[in-house]
Amino acid sequence: MSRTPEEIVEHVRKMVAGEATHAEFAELFADDGVMAYRFATEWQPEEIKGREEIRAYFTKVRGSGAREKIEIQEVQANCWRTNDENVAVAEITHRGWSKVKQDYYTFTAVAIIHLRDGEITRYDDYMNPLLMAELFGMPYQPHVAQSSA
Repeated sequence: MSRTPEEIVEHVRKMVAGEATHAEFAELFADDGVMAYRFATEWQPEEIKGREEIRAYFTKVRGSGAREKIEIQEVQANCWRTNDENVAVAEITHRGWSKVKQDYYTFTAVAIIHLRDGEITRYDDYMNPLLMAELFGMPYQPHVAQSSA
């Protein structure tokens, strides 16, 4: 199924809002698609390769109970096309209440989305890991790449 960048970004908005599942998100990827966290933490991989691995990762995240620590009240999404028809930029902002912080929050992430035939081949997610750790009450440690010495 061929999807436009706007349809993909709207699906991400729905997923963040709890109106769509992470399993459905995995279906937006090509078989060889890559999900990359550009500011990865110790509890996030830098890259997840392949639709099935992406599905497995999000199934694990979904079962972690993290969503129970926040109440998402509003989610907005913007999509900008680039001069390359296969690349789009998304901005996803959600606002709500952090049960950990006992305060309202605003969380914005930017993604660069690469497409092939309406499927995601690469999704580079640029989110603030410090704010995420604070909202969910998780320790923050940047992801340290393993050396191949």
